[in-house]
Amino acid sequence: MRALPVTLLAACGLIASACGTAATGGAAAGGPASGVPAGQARPATASTAGSTAASTGTPTAGPGAGRTGETGGAKPLAGKVVVVDPGHNGGNYRDPKAVNRKVNVLTQWKACDTTGTSTNDGYTEAAFTWDVSNRLVKILKSRGATVKLTRSDNAGVGPCITQRAAIGNRAKADAAISIHGDGSAPANHGFHVIMPKKIGGPVDPVVGDSRKLGVAVRDSFRQGTGLPYSTYIGSKALDFRSDLGGLNLSTVPKIFIECGNMRNAAEAAKFRDPAFRQRIALALANGMQHYLQP
Repeated sequence: MRALPVTLLAACGLIASACGTAATGGAAAGGPASGVPAGQARPATASTAGSTAASTGTPTAGPGAGRTGETGGAKPLAGKVVVVDPGHNGGNYRDPKAVNRKVNVLTQWKACDTTGTSTNDGYTEAAFTWDVSNRLVKILKSRGATVKLTRSDNAGVGPCITQRAAIGNRAKADAAISIHGDGSAPANHGFHVIMPKKIGGPVDPVVGDSRKLGVAVRDSFRQGTGLPYSTYIGSKALDFRSDLGGLNLSTVPKIFIECGNMRNAAEAAKFRDPAFRQRIALALANGMQHYLQP
């Protein structure tokens, strides 16, 4: 999460990487990124997020129905509460003072939030995570889950990383996921899942369950998207960290996923494709269901 200060970003018109590489040695690559609405994707709607059986994962017939969606009208996630956290926010670059404010994440003090990264042609991480999150919400709700988002649009600022954790805690979520796209060197590629470590804090009791959630999502994401494990961070796409407020302050099972490297040309092209973002959302939903309904 080694992002450039937002004050510098506002001055030079760049978007910095704010995701998972810094703690383990990855470096964000430079490049043009506006962070303005022109680089944002329209959130998923009934027509774009997939109202059909194919796009929601709801099977029409055949074996394996319980693994991907509803079975004969059953709601496999009924009674489950899920919190979906779309990383960053499209308006963060407009308010450097608010975004740069330091907050206590127990192991250190960090910026309230960051701008996130972008593809080289300006498709912002905030827009990507907002679109994927809305698609994921639609699928989870179709399976009976109660789902809460940590932000209501992609034009505002924040919330702070501490608030994002608090939203999941207040909801008493059965599982929470924070969705991101990484901003590493262009040659790096692949996805990875970030899970919490014990820190002598509120997350300690759910570290084990968070790992189970992370493995379930990792396996489904690999199967559903075809994207490889990260070539530059973690082991078999699993990375454990103690510096992320969204994890350190969570009292519910929670993970981050870096869906791939937005600075890698091949992965950036995939993330630009609405059909591929739907595949990502479906893979995430299946992974969460595998955890919630083993």
